[in-house]
Amino acid sequence: MKFLVLTLFVAYACADVSHLPQAGGEKNAQVLRQELDVGVDGAYQYAYETDNGIKAEESGTLKKIDAETAAEVVQGQASWKSPEGETIQLQYVADENGYQPQGSHLPTPPPIPEAILKALEYIRAHPPPPESRK
Repeated sequence: MKFLVLTLFVAYACADVSHLPQAGGEKNAQVLRQELDVGVDGAYQYAYETDNGIKAEESGTLKKIDAETAAEVVQGQASWKSPEGETIQLQYVADENGYQPQGSHLPTPPPIPEAILKALEYIRAHPPPPESRK
C-alpha cells in the first residue's frame, strides 16, 4: 500500500508542469492535454501538453531485478522551446543502468586526442611483463 501511495505521489509530481520554465516569459500556460494512468502493479504512464509548446510523455513499469530487488524502469520524452526560440527535444531511459538522456542540446565530451589513442593502442598491444616477486 505504501508503495502504491508513493508511486501515485511520484507520478503526480512528474505530471505537474508548474515548475517548468515558460517560453517567452509566459507565466500562466494553459494545459491543453493531461493524462495519467497508474496501475496497482507499479506501472504508470502520463502525458501532458501546454499551450506554450511544452510536451512530455513518460511510462514506467516495475522490473524484478532478483528475488529481493525490484526497480522502476522508466522511459519518456519531452520537448519545449528555449528562450532563443529553438525547440529542445529530450528522450530518456532510467533503469538499473542509471539515467540515460539523449538530446542534441546535451553537452558531449571532447574527442580523445590522436596521440592518446595511439598510446592506449600501444599499451593494449604491448602489455607490461608481470612483475616477479623477490
